[in-house]
Amino acid sequence: MIASISGTLQSRRDDSIVVQVGGVGLEVLIPSSVFNVLGEIGQPVALFTYLVVREDSLRLFGFATEEERGLFDLLLTVQGVGPKLALSILSIFSPEMLANAIHGDDPEVISRVPGVGKKTAQKIVLELKGKLLPETLPPGLAAVSRLDTEVIGALTSLGYSIVEAQAALQSIPRDAPEDIEERVRLALGYFAD
Repeated sequence: MIASISGTLQSRRDDSIVVQVGGVGLEVLIPSSVFNVLGEIGQPVALFTYLVVREDSLRLFGFATEEERGLFDLLLTVQGVGPKLALSILSIFSPEMLANAIHGDDPEVISRVPGVGKKTAQKIVLELKGKLLPETLPPGLAAVSRLDTEVIGALTSLGYSIVEAQAALQSIPRDAPEDIEERVRLALGYFAD
């Protein structure tokens, strides 16, 4: 398996990049969160990778952290979840948010990802809850609070995407009150700017 690569960012596409490594350009499919940490074309790039071998193709998937790569690997163990769907899930959810949805028995949040139906979301929660135990989570992968999940649920019910809701959630001050209505109000302030 190719566990990581480092090289020069050669080009960007909608869902992938090309990394030049020793004179060879490798196409690497990445979640949208990785685009935020990439430099400009021509800059050095280092990614943790996962190679998917199929009868007719070799696909390399890249992640900014080992935690993201580990969750991608775990998602692939769920029946009905292939590499593209796992990548879509990690494009929408941070590792913390996904861990929280799994530990909170909240398949409804996961089913909001395009391509993930209710049954698949329930399978993800059911099958990964036993594999993603809190004591086995890597450092830095602490689950977010149930209150934050409720704020995201409230924002998505108002029509915002999960990505927009997560961005708004991150804008809430750390010392904000533990009242859901107040936290939703503060999150909505993010969209007013």
